[in-house]
Amino acid sequence: MKKILHLCIAALISFQAIAQTQTATLKSAARLFGEKNDLTTVLMIIPSGSAVQVLDAADSTYYRVMFEENEGYIFKRQAVIDKTPAKIASGRNDTSQESAATDNQQVQQNTRSRFSYLEEKYGTSLAARINSGKIWKGMTPEMVKDSWGSPQKINRLVNGNTMNEQWTYQNTILYFKDNQLTEWGPARK
Repeated sequence: MKKILHLCIAALISFQAIAQTQTATLKSAARLFGEKNDLTTVLMIIPSGSAVQVLDAADSTYYRVMFEENEGYIFKRQAVIDKTPAKIASGRNDTSQESAATDNQQVQQNTRSRFSYLEEKYGTSLAARINSGKIWKGMTPEMVKDSWGSPQKINRLVNGNTMNEQWTYQNTILYFKDNQLTEWGPARK
């Protein structure tokens, strides 16, 4: 019984190692969700045609993926698994250099795709600021999500015709008044 259990664990570890090298290309722009069962946890929008690293086929509906150092979930229907698996660098120097060059090109393509999406949405100047992860007073909530992703928590207070929101990120709290960023400060722990 123990041998079977060890074999199953070894097979699972082997399968996970293979899955980590698999990539998929998006057929359409996709939302990257922080949690698969909460569609309000959008971390970012991944542009159409972008390549993502598939970490796990979470279930029949979602892939758990990595894109630009962001890990989350996308709908399976929005992606096509690439037929050629990603190369694992071997001990040979030429393969490692080829793999590194391919990875570098893929990162540049994904960065250009995200920037192109933001540029089309906001214009060149704002897209450059948002793409680099900056925030400033007067931003809309959508701009902040495109820059920083979804917050961990949102507190909302409606008073008459005024709506105030407090967005909590890991180390920072952002304050919005009537859908405009007014100030921010450190999050208390």
